[in-house]
Amino acid sequence: MSIRHLAAIVGFAFVAIWIFDDFGSAILCLVGAVVFYALVALLERQPDLAAMRDRLTAGGGGARAR
Repeated sequence: MSIRHLAAIVGFAFVAIWIFDDFGSAILCLVGAVVFYALVALLERQPDLAAMRDRLTAGGGGARAR
């Protein structure tokens, strides 16, 4: 399944929830989906937070890195 298929499914579900319930419920479903997506992404990748911090601090300097 490509990212386009996933976007179409999420968009369809959002509109269906909005039609059958209300806008607040649709937003709550999207927030829940984002939270669970982030949790699964973290669990699958087992991120090294120290390495991420080092990449973020080293990548932003430009002239400071010399």
